[in-house]
Amino acid sequence: MYKIKLVQENSKVGDIKGNLDLAKSYIAQAISEKIDLIVFSEMFLTGYPPEDLLLREDFLSKSEKLALELEELSKKISVIIGCPAKEDGYIFNSALFFQKGKLIEKYKKQILPNYKEFDEKRYFKRGESHKVFEDKGFKFGISICEDIWDKDFAKELFGRDIDLLLNLSASPYTIDKKNLREKMLCEYFAEFKKPIVYVNQVGGQDELVFDGSSLIIDSKDSVRRLKSFEIDETIIEFSKKGFSTTLQKEKISNVGDVADIYQALVLGTRDYVIKNNFKGILIGSSGGIDSALTATIASDALGPEKVNTVMMPFKYTADISIEDAQKLAENLGISHEVIPISDMFLAFKNSLDAKLAPKEFDKTEENLQSRCRGVTLMALSNNLGYLVLTTGNKSEAAVGYSTLYGDTAGGFSVLRDVYKTTVYDLANYRNSIGKVIPQRIIDREPSAELSEDQKDSDSLPSYDSLDSIIESYVENDKTKKEIIDCGFNSDDVEKVVDLINFNEYKRRQVPIGIKISSRNFGKDRRYPITNFWKDNI
Repeated sequence: MYKIKLVQENSKVGDIKGNLDLAKSYIAQAISEKIDLIVFSEMFLTGYPPEDLLLREDFLSKSEKLALELEELSKKISVIIGCPAKEDGYIFNSALFFQKGKLIEKYKKQILPNYKEFDEKRYFKRGESHKVFEDKGFKFGISICEDIWDKDFAKELFGRDIDLLLNLSASPYTIDKKNLREKMLCEYFAEFKKPIVYVNQVGGQDELVFDGSSLIIDSKDSVRRLKSFEIDETIIEFSKKGFSTTLQKEKISNVGDVADIYQALVLGTRDYVIKNNFKGILIGSSGGIDSALTATIASDALGPEKVNTVMMPFKYTADISIEDAQKLAENLGISHEVIPISDMFLAFKNSLDAKLAPKEFDKTEENLQSRCRGVTLMALSNNLGYLVLTTGNKSEAAVGYSTLYGDTAGGFSVLRDVYKTTVYDLANYRNSIGKVIPQRIIDREPSAELSEDQKDSDSLPSYDSLDSIIESYVENDKTKKEIIDCGFNSDDVEKVVDLINFNEYKRRQVPIGIKISSRNFGKDRRYPITNFWKDNI
């Protein structure tokens, strides 16, 4: 019987020594369990993605030097671990195989992703040969992440004399990714009849969240899955007749599972705050759905003792907004303060009146309210050392329905890639497992409350329509005509698409946020700010 341990961990980008020590602790445990082979994820020693750290010679040399410390441990156990490796002036995304006290082999990733959030051709040279590693009579083909998504690559590797295929991955979460990944691997098993072991990274790294969900595939329609969004490990016992594991077979994932989205947001928030050493969280609480959901996610991520909300009322703030913000804080058990902005607003307004052209109340006064709130939150942030979470969502970011340096002021945007309609889905989901968001917040018509009786619907189409138009244009690259032909109102389409195009300058200046969609505003979608392209109907 041949025993393999899979390690699904949250390695930290740049913390090579810390990641090595973490690997050593798992290896020591595995030796005591009489494990034959231990497998870690892609680029485990450096964390993924290290981005331009890979351009530093000292970074590369340290990672390779420290990796060799695993040779001694490999006298008692074979080890496969992800690490960059430099040869002949080129950098390779590599899987290192340690056996019998030596670095026996390096597999170099062949299929380098260079789309959306991936930029591997900037750093890595493509490997050119398949590798089959052998240990105690067992032969395993090696691949790294994107390799396995290439059918020709998979076909050639499965055609080799191997007992199973190992894939080391750092595959970020998106709404559709888990289902696609599992379906593809099950199809491979159906065709090639060889088990697949897929080891994925877990944890948040800037705007990316890695879901883990490592897999063992020995069926065409079911999977054995490690935990999603959690550190996990498992042992597989192989023989020539098959394998055994404590993991139970499960159905293939459902695309768009709201529970997965919620967990991704919680994990991404937790790791961003903790890994960047912030003492706590500040959130401007408006009594609306976006700030309520943001505060709830933050509380679930970090604990209520680390979350602080601030209500900053003005004359347009409804009494029920003040009441609901207070009730939310009580339900969550978080700290809550009320700081009116009337005096601050008047001080700004009075100092500016002589310089501003005389006009009726307009967006100048509306945005000044929002900027007073931004100044307040950032002052508290400086004083307390807390990170300000902005509360805007993808729908608002798309059309610029926000105030630059106002409600966009902060360090991290939890809902940046979450449509408004999904915000409601997430709020209802969270309440289904423990009611914390007051129902009135969910039921109320959304409003920025920057003028008398203001409603979002005064400026925008219904969110059902708006989100569908945005998704069609941003994620699916449809033209105005194509979107209209799908049944949407032509005036709405014209307005929304023009707003998306115009507000690129604003989106470039707001905090990063957690990616969950197939194309977010950020690394995925990089449109020029100065842009004369027009999509005329």
